[in-house]
Amino acid sequence: MAIIENVRNGMKHKLCRVESCVEAAANIFLMRFASPEIAAFAKPGQFINVLAAAVGEAPLLRRPFSISRIDGDIIELLFNVVGTGTDLLSRKQTGDIIDVIGPLGRNFGTDADYDTAIIAAGGIGTAPFPFLTEDLRRRNKEIVTFAGFRNSGQIYTEHLVNIHLATDDGSKGFQGTVVQMLESFLEQTNPGRPKIFACGPTPMLKALAELADKKNISCEVSLEEHMACGIGICQGCPVERKNDSSKYALVCKDGPIFFTTEIKF
Repeated sequence: MAIIENVRNGMKHKLCRVESCVEAAANIFLMRFASPEIAAFAKPGQFINVLAAAVGEAPLLRRPFSISRIDGDIIELLFNVVGTGTDLLSRKQTGDIIDVIGPLGRNFGTDADYDTAIIAAGGIGTAPFPFLTEDLRRRNKEIVTFAGFRNSGQIYTEHLVNIHLATDDGSKGFQGTVVQMLESFLEQTNPGRPKIFACGPTPMLKALAELADKKNISCEVSLEEHMACGIGICQGCPVERKNDSSKYALVCKDGPIFFTTEIKF
């Protein structure tokens, strides 16, 4: 098998050893695998593309996952089981080999002019934020995290800080959506010069974009989208732009990080 090495942007194609894969919460799995080459280039908000099955076996398409955390040469992924590919990955054992391409996509803009980083995550949208949180702490940014889940059994917030929880059923924390919880916070608190970093399902991000616009807060989101190639060749992950001569962007190549002012939901 050909191994892709793109030194200019750090993208690499590697066969990586699984160190562990455990169920961290209800139907949510944490996988750790070794890849010093990918770990060295990765930035918060980027993703990897993983081949869940053996070459030539179904499913044939790769699965994209946010890089959740870097621990030395170890990369962590956080994912829930929603189909055949993620089910196969959840069954990986220590010593198994996975086929990985990464790091891919644009990263979060952590060096912008702001004082307080507001993290907003819905469900498995918490995945990219341990990595981001570590970067923000190195930059001495104030961090406030808002995380919403369906119920208390699905809560997983390891390596996040200053956490405000919401559940749809009210079994833990604020009863309602993460956007409703954040709006209530903003109405009662002055966070200084904030910037929002968000990831979650599209309806949540759409509501968050409207809130950010109303409050005049800069907001970057990590879009969740089905991808095949992960590098812009297949054109399979378009998102409509606002006020741009090119009508569509590709989530894998031009994203997955976008300002809410750039795109239409």
